[in-house]
Amino acid sequence: MKDEQYPALFRSADVASNGYQRKYLRLIAAEYALLFIASVLSLNLFSSPLVYAAATLVLGLSAAVLLTRSVGKPEQDWYRCRALAESVKTLTWRYSMCAYPFGGEDAADAKKEFKENLERTFRSNSEAAAKISEHWSAENQITPEMDRLRSLSLAKRKEFYQQRRIGDQRSWYSRKAGWNRRMSRRWVFASVASYILAGVCSVARVRYPDTNMWPIDPLIVVATSIVGWIQIKKYNELAAAYSVTAQEIGLINITLDQSEDIKTFSDFVIEAETAFSREHTLWIARQAN
Repeated sequence: MKDEQYPALFRSADVASNGYQRKYLRLIAAEYALLFIASVLSLNLFSSPLVYAAATLVLGLSAAVLLTRSVGKPEQDWYRCRALAESVKTLTWRYSMCAYPFGGEDAADAKKEFKENLERTFRSNSEAAAKISEHWSAENQITPEMDRLRSLSLAKRKEFYQQRRIGDQRSWYSRKAGWNRRMSRRWVFASVASYILAGVCSVARVRYPDTNMWPIDPLIVVATSIVGWIQIKKYNELAAAYSVTAQEIGLINITLDQSEDIKTFSDFVIEAETAFSREHTLWIARQAN
């Protein structure tokens, strides 16, 4: 399903989550960049009082960025909005596939049940609800595509779910696991290289004491900033979690062919969505940290 085919609440929470994520990461990057600039300006290469004043100003700006991030906590809004978006997505697929508790032939009852579940999800994520975009607030919570999928035969729903939900999710988790693993290796290499260069410069400064152009402090700032970035992005943690989820999806997919009636297919969808929901459970858990 495309984003515009999901409920308006999902789109609002999804856009808000992406926005807060960008804000948080940009603040981190700005803080590290300012620290690096301050370390460069503090080198003995520059002896002007004006340069030292500029270094002090840059350090002040870095502290201001840190204070903005600490007070505003955009990462918390990011986590909350992502948890809300993923919760709504799970409800959407269960409704669209006629899975419990949205089964049965009475469309009105299914719509009422979906509305009540959506309201409970909205209320239980009240902090995120206060942060989401209002752009889509006037649009449908039950889209025509969701009702179209419900009207399909069981065989067609199974085919659609396998291709557009199971297949897409398995591919996404596999791809992201590999990407996080590669990024972890690259950033670790960059950090180690920075430390080695700083060590080489430190030894060279002993050998050539009259030279004042050794960028030891900037290299240390770069190395420690990279370590901090790796911890913030959680590359290794996410690579392991995504890899496990991809494998679990593959195991779940084996039982799809055994879902020969509405009841067993509903059970299959619930099992699959439970596996997918572990990601937004992770977002919820991060709120407390």
